[in-house]
Amino acid sequence: MKQEKRYLEDVGMRNMPFPMKVVSKVHKNGQFTVADISISARIMHEFEAGWIDKFIQVLHLHRERIGTKTLKANIKDYVRQLKASTVRIEFQYPFFIEKRTPFSKEKCLTRYLCSYSVNTDEGGKARVIFKIHVPCVTTYPVSFDKPEGLFGQLSTVAIETESKNDIFPEDLVSLVDRHALMPIYSFLTEDDQAYVIKKVHSQKKSSVVMVDEIKDELAHMRSIDSYKVDCFNFGMLHSYSTSISTEKSMWIPFSSYEEDI
Repeated sequence: MKQEKRYLEDVGMRNMPFPMKVVSKVHKNGQFTVADISISARIMHEFEAGWIDKFIQVLHLHRERIGTKTLKANIKDYVRQLKASTVRIEFQYPFFIEKRTPFSKEKCLTRYLCSYSVNTDEGGKARVIFKIHVPCVTTYPVSFDKPEGLFGQLSTVAIETESKNDIFPEDLVSLVDRHALMPIYSFLTEDDQAYVIKKVHSQKKSSVVMVDEIKDELAHMRSIDSYKVDCFNFGMLHSYSTSISTEKSMWIPFSSYEEDI
């Protein structure tokens, strides 16, 4: 009796550091970074011994300017070379954006954690998701309408998008910065610090309102097929974080718009 071919689920490797270039709006040829790469694949049993060497070989061929379009094309090589029925690869990496401080207008580089994940189904269709974590400041809700005054909390907005075209990290950071009480910077002069403290103690912006404004802009972007927004808030009086989430879904009213209103 002929033995049927067997498959191994979730054969893979995790957190392999690798230099590469990723899409950037400012740097047209891509920004250099070091990504931690993880891969899992469903492969034929007889191919087990050499799959990791094949993966690294293909990785060297496709390390230039990682983005939505290139990943959709490159994943076909991974499937073919690994003789896999399905493949999932995730690239986690730091991305740096040059910003100007709010008062002194000094230049500073601020780091954002990003990831690209690409996977294929058994029909060979590729799905690419880009995710970025953007820290910011919002108003601590307990301080609303208190005689002691307002004070802020650290919030982190995680935006996950799926699109046929590249979504630039600079655009998503700018989106969050516009709607947060205050953006986050890697450097502030004394004048900048005074400006930030005054604003945090004089203006209100809850994380709920911020997420709703971010969602409204994403919902109007026709280039985005789907999105998800998670906001995690770290109040200084608690040992835990709070969260709020929203996403584009047919079950959520006004999560997308056919026409601009």
